[in-house]
Amino acid sequence: MTAQRPVTEHASFVAAHCRPQPVPQVPEISLYAAADAFALWEAVEREVGQADQPPPFWAFAWPGGQALARYVLDHPEQVAGRSVLDLGSGSGLTAIASAMAGASVVLASELDPFAVAAIALNAAANNISVAVTGDVLDGTAASAEVILAADIWYERRLAKRALGLLERARAHGAHVLVGDIGRTFLPRPLLRELASYDVPVTVELEGAAVKRVLILTLR
Repeated sequence: MTAQRPVTEHASFVAAHCRPQPVPQVPEISLYAAADAFALWEAVEREVGQADQPPPFWAFAWPGGQALARYVLDHPEQVAGRSVLDLGSGSGLTAIASAMAGASVVLASELDPFAVAAIALNAAANNISVAVTGDVLDGTAASAEVILAADIWYERRLAKRALGLLERARAHGAHVLVGDIGRTFLPRPLLRELASYDVPVTVELEGAAVKRVLILTLR
C-alpha cells in the first residue's frame, strides 16, 4: 500500500505548476490555473509515480463552474445565509463564489488530493474559508440548504449517483443549482432552465473558444 502523501506536498505541487489568474467569466475570483492541461497531467503522473491518474480537473475553470459562479454572484439571494454543498468541487470555484455571496457555511466535496490542496490555496487566495469533505453521493446532504453541481455529468455512474443525491436533498427542502454545457449524462428532462451564459473556455479541453452553459434546477 502506498503511504498517503502530506497535504503540504500536494499544495506545493499545485503552487509549483499553476499560477493565480482571474477567471474569465468571474474576474472577481482568481484561481491557481495551469497553462497546459496535458503537460500538467503528465507531471501529476510523474509526481505520483503512476500512469492512471485522473485528469487535473482542479487546474482549470470549467465552463459549468464559471457560469454557476457567475450566477451565484449575480443572484446572491440563492445562497446568502444558507449552508452550501458543492459537488465535485475541482478548483473550488463555485464554492468560493458561494462564500463570497454570503453563504453561511460552504462545504466542497472532492476526492482528488491535489484538488483538495487546490481548493485550500484558491480559497486563501480569495480570502475565503471553504471546508472540504470526501465522497457524499450516497448520503442525503441533510445539512445542506443549497446543492451545487457543475461539470459533473460526464460519466454514467457518477451522474446516476449525483442525481440520486440531488433528488434526496430536494426531498428534504434543499435548493439545487446545476451548471453544464449539456454533457452526455446531464439529466436534462428532469431539469428546468434558470439562465444561460456564453463562457470563454480552453480550446484544447473543450474543442471551442466559447461554450453555451445552462444554469438549471430540478423540476
